[in-house]
Amino acid sequence: MLESVFPNKDLTKQQQAIFDQILSFTDQGLKSPQKSIFQLNGDAGTGKSVILTQLFLNIETLAKQNKTDNYFLVNHPELLKVYQENAGEFDQLRKNRFLRPTTFINRMHKNQQQADVVVIDEAHLLLSESDNYNNFTQKNQLAEIIKLSKVVILVFDAHQVLKLKSYWSDNFLKQIIPNQVNFESATLTTQMRMQAPQKVLQWINDLTDNLQITPLEQENTDYLSMNSTYDFRVYHDAEKMYQALKTKNKEVGESRIVATADYPSTLDGKKHYVNEGEFHLPWDQYNYSNTTWAQKPETINEIGSIYTVQGFDLNYVAVIIGPSIAYDKNNRIKIDIDKYEDQEAFKKRHDNDIVNLNDVKKRIILNSMNVLLKRGVKGCFVYFHDSRIFDQLKK
Repeated sequence: MLESVFPNKDLTKQQQAIFDQILSFTDQGLKSPQKSIFQLNGDAGTGKSVILTQLFLNIETLAKQNKTDNYFLVNHPELLKVYQENAGEFDQLRKNRFLRPTTFINRMHKNQQQADVVVIDEAHLLLSESDNYNNFTQKNQLAEIIKLSKVVILVFDAHQVLKLKSYWSDNFLKQIIPNQVNFESATLTTQMRMQAPQKVLQWINDLTDNLQITPLEQENTDYLSMNSTYDFRVYHDAEKMYQALKTKNKEVGESRIVATADYPSTLDGKKHYVNEGEFHLPWDQYNYSNTTWAQKPETINEIGSIYTVQGFDLNYVAVIIGPSIAYDKNNRIKIDIDKYEDQEAFKKRHDNDIVNLNDVKKRIILNSMNVLLKRGVKGCFVYFHDSRIFDQLKK
């Protein structure tokens, strides 16, 4: 999992071409009197972070020679631990250059400084309104970072927006980026994390984009599957799925069970459980250690969330899709917003820039499924709370 964002991984032909494009853009941007912004797009698992880490290693290697002040930002505490740990493996990298966006913004304002190059991973997690709880008092984190930087390289995936207070869309992003800047973009299209054929990826995309499901080809005693080298299964029983996952964890390691936020959970120091028939496990607790959640052996006995695993690779992932996804009386899959228990995700915004609020909430729920279903390198197991979906898949 740590190696997935190591700066010395080999790049594919597409990744190398985009890396060279961004590097050239950065060099030109440092010489330009105008600000420069590069937007790297790509779905979950397409290798965006690999390009960013190699880019930052290159920039920091030349930092003393070029006299540049550079930063790498990510608004994800678990992922930040990985970047800081990896930085310790390379003499050219400094851990104090890897920061949360709010830390960077407040530090730059306090010292009245401006950075040269700022790289932002998971820019779709940036706050798009003020948030006093996170000590961010301005209106928009990306707008502030642009003000405080000469060159900004950002990774963006609209399908990974998970909260109203960090709501982004392609159009909203365009409104934030100033007109008088040097701007380029590129899009990664090849799935690099999941060793899965197109038919598996299409099945997941059909579900998370359009709430459509295709019946599966093969029926086992415990699950339905595809005739594929990638181990994709849909279970009727959550406990049987969990036991199969534990077997995989013993065989290949770093295999974890996760769930959509359809089951109550609060950070009150108490354990909160997900119950599905005979299945009974607690949600993950806040991770105060420097070791990421999935690397801790004991977390095979916990359920991870989107906030635990977003941006990470797992060998196998088992996904519980809860009550917010169900069949309606017309035998169509629907989203029940009221069943989604992540109150933080739907916390009311103070502005009025979201026109169709319910549509955006539904998109957030679909995005959370997309994030969870695309974690597994070798395999993905799925369980639906609504058993009618499983029955439909058998037809």
